[in-house]
Amino acid sequence: MMMSRGGAKAAKSLLAAAGPRLFFSTTTATIRAVSSHEAALSASRLLKPEVASAWIWSRAPTVNGGMRFASTITLGEKTKEEEANQKKTENESAGGNAGAGGNNKGEKGIMSYWGVEPNKITKEDGSEWKWNCFRPWETYKADTTIDLKKHHVPTTFLDRIAYWTVKSLRWPTDLFFQRRYGCRAMMLETVAAVPGMVGGMLLHCKSLRRFEQSGGWIKALLEEAENERMHLMTFMEVAKPKWYERALVITVQGVFFNAYFLGYLISPKFAHRMVGYLEEEAIHSYTEFLKELDKGNIENVPAPAIAIDYWRLPADATLRDVVMVVRADEAHHRDVNHFASDIHYQGRELKEAPAPIGYH
Repeated sequence: MMMSRGGAKAAKSLLAAAGPRLFFSTTTATIRAVSSHEAALSASRLLKPEVASAWIWSRAPTVNGGMRFASTITLGEKTKEEEANQKKTENESAGGNAGAGGNNKGEKGIMSYWGVEPNKITKEDGSEWKWNCFRPWETYKADTTIDLKKHHVPTTFLDRIAYWTVKSLRWPTDLFFQRRYGCRAMMLETVAAVPGMVGGMLLHCKSLRRFEQSGGWIKALLEEAENERMHLMTFMEVAKPKWYERALVITVQGVFFNAYFLGYLISPKFAHRMVGYLEEEAIHSYTEFLKELDKGNIENVPAPAIAIDYWRLPADATLRDVVMVVRADEAHHRDVNHFASDIHYQGRELKEAPAPIGYH
């Protein structure tokens, strides 16, 4: 009996000291009223079920002005608030997926213990945004007034190597695709999206190693890679690749990625110059694409919905409008990469010149 009273007094003293630091004010007030072991048991029965079943994250001021957190250990029962939040998340997820795909009716939304909920985004007119691969603030109107005839005349030895390397790659491409410009564009974009990602990745690692900023060039090159990838997503809606074309893409991308990776490590000025010439060839290819559309050899079908939203094209836009904006993008990428190469030729680093972020 003496041991029981001693234990109760010790527990009372401990809870009185720790209460303000760890528990809710309501819980602390209840425990302070406990005067014996039997009274503590009675008080625990008065607590609300949700309070007794789990401790919720809470913050209470400590003696020195800091903050302490209560435990999040549950006792196997969900509170009413948690169940309501879970149902709300499930409903929103299901609604968001149905809006994005249009054919996901009846599917449950993806639930997560971490509470990550899908965003519900709308267009400027209030209609639901249906693309998950890009957001409204990433869309833009292409500048089609850019000079398409600009050309960097190769002057140095490395320039000439880069120029003739690109010219030599054009011959097998012409032989394989002939005048199938839809498939040609699709193949071109699977390669064109590689240099920006490789260059951005290597600059990112360099920035980490040297503890220095990149002048925005990491973002600029990754923007280029993402823009080229969106070209591919667009032409996938126009030209359906056959199995052997998909196999060719895997082969070419594997070879080109590793070759460009090594080339950028050895000489970034050569790597950027070569991409500049690749973009010049892309401008030529899309110009030929437009000629075939104008002649009627390729049907000028309505523009894919993804292209209309990405480039903010009118609702009645056609494939010709898509090719026009894609060609303008390639001209901008040409300028960016020739500019980057010129910076290196001047003996400077990219970080010393502001990157043309958002220059599609």
